[in-house]
Amino acid sequence: MLIIPAIDLKDGHCVRLKQGSMEEATVFSEDPAAMAVHWRQQGAKRLHLVDLNGAFAGKPKNGDAIKEIAAAVGKDIPIQLGGGIRDLDTIEGYLDGGISYVIVGTAAVKTPEFLHDACYAFPGHIMVGLDAKDGKVAVDGWSKMTGHDVVDLALKFQDYGVEAIIYTDIGRDGMLSGVNIEATLNLARVLTVPVIASGGIVNLDDVKALCEIEMEGITGAITGRAIYQGTLDFAQAQKLADELSAQNTIKLK
Repeated sequence: MLIIPAIDLKDGHCVRLKQGSMEEATVFSEDPAAMAVHWRQQGAKRLHLVDLNGAFAGKPKNGDAIKEIAAAVGKDIPIQLGGGIRDLDTIEGYLDGGISYVIVGTAAVKTPEFLHDACYAFPGHIMVGLDAKDGKVAVDGWSKMTGHDVVDLALKFQDYGVEAIIYTDIGRDGMLSGVNIEATLNLARVLTVPVIASGGIVNLDDVKALCEIEMEGITGAITGRAIYQGTLDFAQAQKLADELSAQNTIKLK
């Protein structure tokens, strides 16, 4: 189980939002590259980047910060990136620039043919971010709810060949209210591709709860506000996840 630190980028700074609201942004660092190096030194095995301005604008907006992060740690650990990715040229540019996985969110829902083309052009490098509340998917930086069922869309995108599904419970993200274990588990059980959980992690109890269902296909968990505000010690969390994952493997044997 990967515990994946989130670096959310707004105006070149590392911030966290509450429930996707740009007005509810807390700046945690004005040097995102230094923050990326910090998490690598703490034992991170992957980083999760979000271009928040890009997510709302529909095109990349924090390119300089992303380049600096990729230059600082991209050769050491994989980076997954989402926010404002709407065309194949953008994906190619990011992958060429040291990003390992590109996350398609709103565009996957609105223009699924684009996602299909991306999976075909860049196999093994495309993830889909599905942000949902009460089982329904939200788009445009969570500002608009759709009538699409998250499970139905995930199954469709799995058939396209996505590398993983990142599932965010937007009612809990940034609220330190605990992970929606039930919804995450229900999604993982119907898919064969990995699910990465996102939204609501508070402390080690949440890490334990996720590790208990890891064998259902949940390979990682993204954490942001908890590690920045100190309710979760990242190094401890990854160490615990490694220990519990090893125990799960032994049980399988």
